[in-house]
Amino acid sequence: MLNLCSSEKYKNVQHYLDWLATFGETADGGVTRLLYTEEWQAAQHALKEEMREIGMDPYFDKVGNLYGRIEGFQEEKQVILTGSHIDTVVNGGKYDGAYGVIASLLAAKMLFEQYGRPRKTIEVVSLCEEEGSRFPLTYWGSKNITGEYSLEDIKQLEDQNGILFQDAMGKAGFPIAAYKGDKRSDIEHFIEVHIEQGAILEKNNIDIGFVTHIVGQHRYTIQFMGESNHAGTTPMEERKDPMVFAANCIDALTKIAKEEYPGLRATVGSINAEPNVSNVVAKTVSITLDIRHHQEGILKKYSDEILQMITEKANDSGIICKAEKWADSLPVALDTSLHSTMEKIAKNNGLKSVQMVSGAGHDSQILGAHYPTTLFFVPSQKGISHSPLEFTKVQDLEHGILLLKEVLYKLAYEGVQ
Repeated sequence: MLNLCSSEKYKNVQHYLDWLATFGETADGGVTRLLYTEEWQAAQHALKEEMREIGMDPYFDKVGNLYGRIEGFQEEKQVILTGSHIDTVVNGGKYDGAYGVIASLLAAKMLFEQYGRPRKTIEVVSLCEEEGSRFPLTYWGSKNITGEYSLEDIKQLEDQNGILFQDAMGKAGFPIAAYKGDKRSDIEHFIEVHIEQGAILEKNNIDIGFVTHIVGQHRYTIQFMGESNHAGTTPMEERKDPMVFAANCIDALTKIAKEEYPGLRATVGSINAEPNVSNVVAKTVSITLDIRHHQEGILKKYSDEILQMITEKANDSGIICKAEKWADSLPVALDTSLHSTMEKIAKNNGLKSVQMVSGAGHDSQILGAHYPTTLFFVPSQKGISHSPLEFTKVQDLEHGILLLKEVLYKLAYEGVQ
């Protein structure tokens, strides 16, 4: 059992996070590290060298997921996988995803130094992509582990600069000619530690949150097409203005979510207008719609209702509407078989814990549909995330590493003499 007072063992966690944040650091202290960019490449290769120095055998897979392997001595080569994602949102924080990678790196390092080779192989993974921030596609890292993605899913996908997904991938060192869309069959368990990205733990003075379910997500891009015209000479009653129409739809879908679907989250986070000129009625307006709930039936019901509402309003307004769903993640019930053990570990170290549902999507959601998966949270200060203001106290970071080390010991070392 780890001694919580031995915090010197964890003194490098903040150093590591600050170091990793230099790859893509923004002017106001945030991080922009998008899939296959130069910043992303530099971070992954720096982590690869760090893994090598620790004594791991590092390697990349076909899409850029980075693994640090500590080979187990058991003949049956089952892998205990732990880690999180390396990519960020635009001008995000230094803890989201990165903490899970660094915590796994440090926990595995300490176990190896203390106990030597494990019984079962441990792999620390820095997943290449989770956020969907550069291309309209999410979980590229984890869904390639599970075999859910293929090259068809990225065909003709472009970023905002018109760069094709497959070209960016090849330039980063992962050519499509080497791509194989197969599922890993050697993963026995995946475990992820993450900042909460909400305020439940902090507000309730709780140290650890054990996640039972992760919400499902539907993400759409909805385009409204009207008629572009002169702002000064076109009478209000004669306009087919997609900007006004979009605003009315946003207001309506928000009210429906608040009043009819408790617990559901609906977010319009991006709006693009063309020609985007102050004295011209817009021709087209595109919005993104992010919908989340932990029950698939409710998620589908709301999605269907909103799309039908928008279609009917469009027909009445002379606006042409086109909706494209580009992300569809089912809610996932995670493996809770380790929760009682983890609760005892937490209690023995003076930590308060609670079971909770995650309102944010995580790679555990994807991997949890295929392999036994455990996810737990440490607090986020003020619940702020996807922002340069994202912050978690060092002590809370250490608590997560402590618990992760104990769980990895149980899964990979227990029984070792």
